[in-house]
Amino acid sequence: MRFAIRPAEAERPVSTPVTTGAEFEAIRELRTSYLATLPSIDDMRRGGRIEAVEFDVPVAAGTAPAVLLRPAGTDGPLPVIFATANGGKVIQSVAVGMSGTELDWVERLKVAMFIVSCRAGPEHPHPAQVEDSYAGLIWMAERAVELGLDLDRLVLYGKSGGGGVAAATALYSRDHGGPAARHQLLIYPMLDDRERHVSSRFEGVLWDRRSNRTGWRAILGEAAGGPDVSAYAAAGRATELAGLPASYLEVGSADVFRDETLDYAARLGESGVPTEVHVWAGGLHAFELVNPQSSIAKQALGVRTNYLERALRPSFSTAR
Repeated sequence: MRFAIRPAEAERPVSTPVTTGAEFEAIRELRTSYLATLPSIDDMRRGGRIEAVEFDVPVAAGTAPAVLLRPAGTDGPLPVIFATANGGKVIQSVAVGMSGTELDWVERLKVAMFIVSCRAGPEHPHPAQVEDSYAGLIWMAERAVELGLDLDRLVLYGKSGGGGVAAATALYSRDHGGPAARHQLLIYPMLDDRERHVSSRFEGVLWDRRSNRTGWRAILGEAAGGPDVSAYAAAGRATELAGLPASYLEVGSADVFRDETLDYAARLGESGVPTEVHVWAGGLHAFELVNPQSSIAKQALGVRTNYLERALRPSFSTAR
């Protein structure tokens, strides 16, 4: 099974992003503080209950880090979650957004998770992110048999900046004849650079308007918010949504991404895409990562897991 990697029509790197010295310093501080909190690959192995194999996936400018997680001692082919790990368009690590929930899916639901982390801005502007993600998807798909993966049970998954990359990857793969996912799970996704909604202007919340503007400027430069941004950079700009995978979208009511998530979900539904959307009252950005023991986090994670189980049933048992 082989898929062609073809560049998007009229898709070219944007000019060097306009990121001020203060913005870049803020990005560096964010990277330093956030990366220090992430689990290691060894943490992901859970004492040997999960197999974790690291890869360097070839991309247009070198390689992108990737890791394949599988329940230990299982034979394939397994359903596979293709996860796009990215923080706010500016943080690169396969552990971005990872939590115990994803590891539970691997261990208890007997699914594989292939995580790729594309290059980040401002060093690597658009289209680096979507092209790296798509290259990772192609690389994985071409090795599905040897990796023990079932592409007929493929799910795209991403959170925040990674949620935006996952949405863009679904568009890119649809438009370029790539692997067809059965579902996409977009968790508080970063979809739209235009700041055209009420929630886009939220201040004083975790990942607020200023942070969001910095993230978009890091990959789009002066083009951010203007008329010439591709939907492969900001999936919320896409006008043709038919043919995308069945979709699950989730966001908190106090999240800067609330309204763009609702808008995208509504337009997916209008385009005939089976769509489920949840808005968690009082939820800030990444609320289930900030306080996983809160009642809202437990409820949201339960619903998210239930959707994944329903999405892949009856292909595997949900027995604990």
